[in-house]
Amino acid sequence: MRPLLLLDVDGPLNPFAAKAEGKPAGFVEHKFRLSGWSRRRPLRMWLNPAHGPALLAAAGEAELVWATTWEHKANTMIGPAIGLPVLPVIEFGQTGMEWKFPAVARYAGDRPLIWLDDDFDMYTGARDEFLRTRAGLVTELIRVDPRTGVTQAELAAVRERLS
Repeated sequence: MRPLLLLDVDGPLNPFAAKAEGKPAGFVEHKFRLSGWSRRRPLRMWLNPAHGPALLAAAGEAELVWATTWEHKANTMIGPAIGLPVLPVIEFGQTGMEWKFPAVARYAGDRPLIWLDDDFDMYTGARDEFLRTRAGLVTELIRVDPRTGVTQAELAAVRERLS
């Protein structure tokens, strides 16, 4: 079975927790206008154009999939800014106390998965249940610091786990 490499946006690709004067090297500011967002103040994001090619290379034969509450907007706004093609999207709908875990479990089924995100510790009960249901299946949750975004360390961890 082809493994999955799941990718979140805010935190891993947009280091939202970095201080304005501490923007990580290589990141470029983007301003997005989103429905439901302020018309006067667009959403400011930092994205690194090197991340797209680096993630594609790290994924190798794995299927790269958006696992973000941006859902399909990731393909129209984030992907083009970092050089990613259109990717499959896990649809979450309304996430509650279970966060993204149930939708990821349904999408992944028995496939091996590696997941880059910054919020695995937000709902520890749901996370632990997710890991219990995937016992015996390759499941790697790689936490990304939302102050730095994806670094060479996370990319190396992905490559190592997929080899």
